[in-house]
Amino acid sequence: MRVPETLIWAAFLIQKVVGEYGMAHFSDMGKSKGKDYCIFFNSQWARLPQDLNKASRLQIYDLTTSVLCSASDVPEGGFPNRIPMVMRGNCTFYEKVRLAQINGAKGLLIVSKDRLTPPAGNKTQYEEIDIPVALLSYSDMLDISKTFGKGRLVAMYAPNEPVLDYNMVIIFLMAVGTVAVGGYWAGSRDSKKRYMKHKRDDGAEKQDEEIVDVTPIMICVFVVMCCSMLVLLYFFYDYLAIWVIAIFCVASSVGLYSCLWPFVRRLPFCKCRIPENNLPYLHKRPQIRMLLLSALCVGVSITWMVFRNEDQWAWVLQDALGIAFCLYMLKTVRLPTFKACTLLLVVLFVYDVFFVFITPLFTKSGESIMVEVAAGPSDSSTHEKLPMVLKVPRLNSSPLALCDRPFSLLGFGDVLVPGLLVVYCHRFDILTQSSRIYFVACTIGKYVCRG
Repeated sequence: MRVPETLIWAAFLIQKVVGEYGMAHFSDMGKSKGKDYCIFFNSQWARLPQDLNKASRLQIYDLTTSVLCSASDVPEGGFPNRIPMVMRGNCTFYEKVRLAQINGAKGLLIVSKDRLTPPAGNKTQYEEIDIPVALLSYSDMLDISKTFGKGRLVAMYAPNEPVLDYNMVIIFLMAVGTVAVGGYWAGSRDSKKRYMKHKRDDGAEKQDEEIVDVTPIMICVFVVMCCSMLVLLYFFYDYLAIWVIAIFCVASSVGLYSCLWPFVRRLPFCKCRIPENNLPYLHKRPQIRMLLLSALCVGVSITWMVFRNEDQWAWVLQDALGIAFCLYMLKTVRLPTFKACTLLLVVLFVYDVFFVFITPLFTKSGESIMVEVAAGPSDSSTHEKLPMVLKVPRLNSSPLALCDRPFSLLGFGDVLVPGLLVVYCHRFDILTQSSRIYFVACTIGKYVCRG
């Protein structure tokens, strides 16, 4: 499955200039403490050192009132052993960096109000220039101006990405654990239901009400809805994002309740029921512990919604709610036949290929619709992020942690879609009494071999 995707992606990237993320370490003259900012550079101009200690600390020449496109923009005396910081626009990257190099600069920082793109040139220009050139965001430039004085120094470097990404290991374990637990749980409920039917217990009928069998028509409708929603989010992100967040809160509350209730029901207290009443949803006199659990689940969802932008700890609540939602879906939604499994996987494969690899050919920014929606548009006024992902902060020192990607993400679809197949295999094991061999093999094959 990865080979065609890689070929398509490689063919698409042939026409693009390769850019790399790096760091610009700013500090005040005479002070060792400083701050890192994200930069985007093209190593074909000049490479950056991988270690901050090996990078030259040079004084910044603030020329952000100019675009450095002509000799008249160069101050008297030039930029000897300095790194000018200029605005983007009005001329090519080559013209800017050539003027900077001729006038003694040891590097060039170009401030961009738009999306950071790699500073492009051609082979002849790359051979002529031997100083690094990088793009810096306008918001970072404003922060630098407020934080550091006029005698600020900068050192540009590009540390290597770590070989072992610990946050990806955590996400991998969460995804595999969710699928394994959800598959086992759903299969066990199916086994219990068959036993209760064999005993002619009325409880089996109640369980049937909690299971949704997916038909081919439902799969097609689901995919059409996904396509429509993705396109609507792409064009009306700021208007729809808050509604998606509200829906996630409701759905995750239900999922958390469904996951915790089997444990709460075994507790020996709060079994008494509320008094008789005519209130909606309460006229069946639920147990006190059911109401307390409902309040807890709703409270957790509301807490996350209020503090969802707290990067230090809110991701823990989001992951807990997301895992609970996925477990609820895995034990509630059922693919009754192998034909349904095949249809779902094939249709979603086409859906992924189109929205990830084909849509960049039609969008103005050149980004895929799926990536834009998942990461949140750069021009969004609300800067909201869709919560249908498992997220873990980057635990290694990495430029990606500064460059709008401080978290590693895994969408719920990457958990639920293979998870439904694992659930199907476990139910098949129970039906054929095959000692869960298909369940174990599918779980291992779907994640460990793929990883």
